Amino acid sequence: MSVIEIGDPDERSRICAVVLRDLPGWFGIEEATSAYIRDVAELPTFAVDDDAFIALKTHNARAAEVYVMGVRRERHGEGLGTALLDAGEAYLRDRGVEYLQVKTLGPSRPDAGYERTRGFYEARGFVPLEELHDLWDANPCLLLVKSL
Repeated sequence: MSVIEIGDPDERSRICAVVLRDLPGWFGIEEATSAYIRDVAELPTFAVDDDAFIALKTHNARAAEVYVMGVRRERHGEGLGTALLDAGEAYLRDRGVEYLQVKTLGPSRPDAGYERTRGFYEARGFVPLEELHDLWDANPCLLLVKSL
């Protein structure tokens, strides 16, 4: 498997659309999905073919976030997410970033898919910091953080 940085803004959005459209259980709110597809055009993005991608957003010199990441359902469990996260973390460390955050559905809204998502991030060193109830309309947002 080869993780590559995607330099072309249109290609970033194209890959994002292909992957997110394959994941309606995670990305089923059209307004949010369309925003991700639009926004990744301007963000550092890494991909494994058309099967998986990660886009990063830097907030300041010391902190960034996994803005959006997805792996097509048929490729879950093959290590693509870990490889993408590793590439993203290396990219950020090279730029002096010290902290990485990710936001996902909070545990107060039970969901088996998001339980796996939270487990994925926690297994890679992220720790839950806070569940926010006013960030995403009706959905609780769990903020996880990691020191790079």
